[in-house]
Order: sequence, then C-alpha cells, then structure tokens
Amino acid sequence: MRRAIDTLFGRLVVIVIGMLVLSHVAWFAIIRFERDNVQTRFAVEEAAFLVEAVRQHITNTPDQPLPPRVRVVALNSAEVPKALDEDTPPPLQRFVEDLKDRLPDGTDVRLNEPGGPPSVWVHGAKDAGWIVVPVQPLRPPRSRDRMVVWLAVIFTAAVLAALFGAWQLQYPLRALAQAVQRFGRGQPTPVVPERGPRELRQLTHGFNQMVQEVSQTDNDRAVMLAGVAHDLKTPLARLRLRAEMMDDEKMRDGVVRDVDSMAHIVDQFLVFAHDRPDGSEPVAVDHQCERIARAYRAVSPGGEPIRLSLDAGPSFALPAATLDRILSNLLDNAHAYGAPPIVIETQRGAHGWVLRVSDHGKGIAPDDLIKASRPFVRLDPARGGSGHSGLGLAIVERLARRAGGECEVGNRADGGLQIEMTFPFDVATRPVAERRPGSQQEERAL
Repeated sequence: MRRAIDTLFGRLVVIVIGMLVLSHVAWFAIIRFERDNVQTRFAVEEAAFLVEAVRQHITNTPDQPLPPRVRVVALNSAEVPKALDEDTPPPLQRFVEDLKDRLPDGTDVRLNEPGGPPSVWVHGAKDAGWIVVPVQPLRPPRSRDRMVVWLAVIFTAAVLAALFGAWQLQYPLRALAQAVQRFGRGQPTPVVPERGPRELRQLTHGFNQMVQEVSQTDNDRAVMLAGVAHDLKTPLARLRLRAEMMDDEKMRDGVVRDVDSMAHIVDQFLVFAHDRPDGSEPVAVDHQCERIARAYRAVSPGGEPIRLSLDAGPSFALPAATLDRILSNLLDNAHAYGAPPIVIETQRGAHGWVLRVSDHGKGIAPDDLIKASRPFVRLDPARGGSGHSGLGLAIVERLARRAGGECEVGNRADGGLQIEMTFPFDVATRPVAERRPGSQQEERAL
C-alpha cells in the first residue's frame, strides 16, 4: 500500500512540522521563563525604588503626607505579616530573595497577607517602623492565554508557508520521477520543464539531453533496420515467385521454406523497429485470448494445443494491436520451441492484471534466462531453429513495457517456459486517448 510518508513531500512535511513544533515549544518555554524573570526584576526594582523614596521622604520632609497606598507601620503592630514559610509559591520566594539582595544587608522583607492589595513590608536596620509599598502582581492572569494564541497564529502561518515551500520543491522532482519511469518503460517521454533549484535544473537538463540523444539513436537504428527489412521484401518476393516455377518439387519446397523463413525474420525486424505508440482501441484481454486460441485450434484441429484459464474479467483491457502481437509472438515461440499444451492465463493480481503464457517443454537454462529477452540473441542449441531472429521475447517485453506493464521470463516448477506480464490497474484500462503521447492527461500528470 502506498503511504504518504514514503513520498518526498510527505517526509518534508513531517520534518518541517516537527522542527516548527520543536522550535515553538522551545520559544514558548523560553519566553515564559524570561517573562517571569523580567517581571520579577521589574517588581524588585520598583519596590526598591519606592522604599528608598519613602526613606528620603521621611528624612527630608517628615511633615508631608505619604503617597496613597504607602505607609509606615509600627514595629509591634498587629498588622505586620508573618515571615515566609515553605508553603509560599516559588515566584514569591524568589521575589523576596531578590529584593533582599537589592536592599542593604540585614533588611527584613515580608509580603502582605493574601486577599488584600499586593504590597511588600520592608524594615531596615535604621528604619523606625515597617515601610509598606505596593507592588505589581507577579502573574497577570491573561498573559499566558494571549501568548498561546499568538504562538498558535504564528505556528499556523509558518506551517502553511512551509507546506507551500515543500510542495514547490517536490513538484519538479515528481515530474522528473514520472518522466524517468516513462523513459525506463520505453514509452514516449516529453521534455520535462527545468524548474526548481539550480542543482535540480541541471539534473533535469541532463535528463532531457540524455532522452533526446537516446531517442535519436533509437530512431536512427529503427530507420536503418526498417529500411533494410523493407528493401529485402521485394527480392524475397521475386525469389519466391521464381521458386514456385521450379520443376523439381523437392528443391522447390526447400527454397520456398527458406524464403518463408527469411520473410518471417524480415517481419520480425519491422515489428521490432516499429517505435510508435499503439493507437488502437483497447479490447478485453479474455475475449481476445479466446479468439486467438480458436484461430490456432483451427490450424491444428487434431489436438488441443492451447488451454485457457481466463479469470480477469472484462475490466482487463489492452490495445488490440499490442495484445495481438504479444500473443502471436508468444504462441509462435511456444509452438516452435516448447511442447503442448500451451496455457494462456489471466487473473487479477495483488498489484495489477496478470497475463501469463506457458508451455510444457524443456524451458530455458537458468543461466540463459537473463539473455532470453535480449534482441538478436538465440539460445541455441536448446531453443534454436530456422526462421527465427531472436526477437520474439524482445518484442514481447518492449510491447508490454510500452503498454505500462512489466515482463518476467522464467521456468515453470514442473517444466516449461513461462512468460508473465503484469499491468497496473490504472494503466491497462485507460482509454486510448489518454495513452497517446502529448495528451492533456499526461501533461497534467507531469
């Protein structure tokens, strides 16, 4: 199953959001800590300033009244609060300790009892009574809530900006990955727009240049191969005509058989050199397999060389011309090198539609399996024969890849060669208009 975390965009999103969460949590903790420290320092400085101002007022102008909420209380007054104990909150204990450090040595500092206006009681060595001055509350009730709201707004904006940046970064990479996949399957690959960072633009430019050079080389090879094969068809036709006019029947049959073999090789060359995408309409694979099996049985009515096991259903569809070429090459190959019965199977697999053709012959040596689908490779003497160019399996693999599938050549457990092709669900059933190169659907996909 495809997971979002496996994509570049998914991993970028996880990394970016994780970093943003970590940084915002750290900043929130730092801001809270610093806010408390700043608030405590401000309250300490304010209280020390007021205490010193009261002392100057008592010394210089004792007959003048004190400001509101500032007063001097006798030492033995019943209003004097108790000293701090272990139950006092840590911020208040820190405030008292900092204020003592700020005032002269030996100064006694106490806080007002809870429930009244916040104030601090100070008594120094030279003071005649307790100096009571107001202080600011150390923890405003709404500061934390306001801070959380602002952090949430900033975090949301940062996440949206990061997601947009991650999408902009992975978009050209996704287009390049899709183009690489098409190129690897042998399908027509349009030019990938060169976007993104400099390194990505350089990579895209190199890929486009490579595709252009490989395509030009393939075109030159296909033109040369098609030209040679086409030029050979006319002299072969004349040679066959002359062979038909021979008097010696045995020699005539041998020459005609050789000419037919050469004509078959020429046809294989033309099919292999055909480099254009299949524009035929999709047909149901099961129905087409039944039709081709009936045609082969009609050629050899004495036996049953082909068995069918068609379980894919009508939803499995491939281009008609591609499917005919695949089955024709595989059946010819099985008749020439394998042994009956030949089995054609279709089914709905876990990862896509499966088309499988197998025979009951000797199969291919394990060391030669990797070479079986290479063009112009004949695995003589085990699978040699006249009239074959070594292109049958190479053509099948190319056609399967051009249709969006994968081809695997192997041996059956109980003997015989098996060709298994797997086609993705979303590729094998696409309408022909979506499979043609340059279509709007493919442009949107890139």
